[in-house]
Amino acid sequence: MRALTVEPGLRNSLRVRDLPVPSPTGTDLLVRGLMMGVCGTDHELAGGQYGWAPAGRDWMVLGHESLGRVEQAPPGSSFSVGDLVAGVVRRPDPVPCGACAREEFDMCRNGRYTERGIKELDGFGAQFWCVEPDYAVRLEPRLERAGVLMEPTSVVAKAWEQVERVGGRSWFEPQRVLVTGAGPIGLLAALLGTQRGLDVHLLDQVKDGPKPSLARDVGATYHTDDARHVMAKLCPDVVIEATGASDLVFAALSGTASYGVVCLTGVSPAGRGITVDAGTLNRDIVLQNDAVVGSVNANLRHFRQAADALAQADGDWLDRLITRRVPLDRAAQALEARPDDVKVVVDLTQ
Repeated sequence: MRALTVEPGLRNSLRVRDLPVPSPTGTDLLVRGLMMGVCGTDHELAGGQYGWAPAGRDWMVLGHESLGRVEQAPPGSSFSVGDLVAGVVRRPDPVPCGACAREEFDMCRNGRYTERGIKELDGFGAQFWCVEPDYAVRLEPRLERAGVLMEPTSVVAKAWEQVERVGGRSWFEPQRVLVTGAGPIGLLAALLGTQRGLDVHLLDQVKDGPKPSLARDVGATYHTDDARHVMAKLCPDVVIEATGASDLVFAALSGTASYGVVCLTGVSPAGRGITVDAGTLNRDIVLQNDAVVGSVNANLRHFRQAADALAQADGDWLDRLITRRVPLDRAAQALEARPDDVKVVVDLTQ
């Protein structure tokens, strides 16, 4: 079989290797890989900025956004041959910490977790891969073209769960949400917002290409004005920040309605300074009982929430979210940013 691999810490190490088909052990599923999604983490891994190879070698199979079809399932498994599945990315640490012991491994406290295609475990960017049934989630058959969106949707499902848990510390009936950034995370956050019946607004700088129509067709109002102007106009109850851009982060923190909740999902680059009126920001957050929460990764519960959200979504809209499908033998092209990209995936069957 062929697999997309990278040597963590080494730039320009991306390559397609010929590897043996893995043999499932114990109760593992053998899955035929269909697609692998590409995100910023994969760009960092390919750029040598991030990642840890499995013990005993200097390379690993890339890919934490997965979609595949079950090829072999052990007797008594809840899975059947032909099932469409995605694999959960993170595994709990071996100690385990209190969070991992309670299956909240997305909240690992000691950092000893492992992650498929990122940290010490091979990823899903291969024509065959194995996965434990407890870390596989079934998707509806109609999602064969878009089910690779499961992992980013799980990240968004967790973000919404965090918003609702934080808001639940008192009476909380949000009406208006602003999502900043119309990339895959932002658009999927808008999707889950409209599924909750909220008045969803999406802010991005891009005026052309697929993003404005994707936002409108999912039921969101699309904005391209200055962030502070949009915040002042909308005064949203909830902000889901999906860019990591420092100016947007601070605009979000200072512009919500009273008892607003801001969920940060984007990671800001280090070393870029901006001037902030910290005193006014602190005053507003305290006097309005606002809350700010960071959210990253997802556990099995969030993957199942994501499967439900994708099952409810319009299939044509999900398909349009994937703007490029690159064959495995030309996978390097998937890491080349293009102006109209929203979501790029690697087709593992080609």
